[in-house]
Amino acid sequence: MTEITFDEFKKAEIKIGTILSAEKVPDADKLIKLMINLGLKPSVPSTEGSPDHSSATNGLGEEQDIRQILSGIAMHYEDPSVLVGKQVPVLANLPTRTIRGLESQGMVLYAVGEGFLTTVNPDREIPNGTPIQ
Repeated sequence: MTEITFDEFKKAEIKIGTILSAEKVPDADKLIKLMINLGLKPSVPSTEGSPDHSSATNGLGEEQDIRQILSGIAMHYEDPSVLVGKQVPVLANLPTRTIRGLESQGMVLYAVGEGFLTTVNPDREIPNGTPIQ
């Protein structure tokens, strides 16, 4: 195991998000495309025409941070719809990556052991975007 410093760990922006949809990526054996709500977008001035994460408003004019995340977990979830509604930790400050022509805007964290993979969920519902520290 490689040790990291506390300052290195603090750079990881891990937030709780709710899975809004989950579907297998066509012609990909392992990939599931997840749409995840990470709460309100940080209020950062944006420049017109710059690439941005998807968003939706909450009726108050505030934008929700909706991320498309590709995850290689299809072999563990025959029916990806069982993931819908789950709250999961997301590593949110990874650079966007293109996989099979689709953007992946973060990484869901899972518990992985010999012969299993499972989501890691809070023990009660908490607001989307809640940081894990």
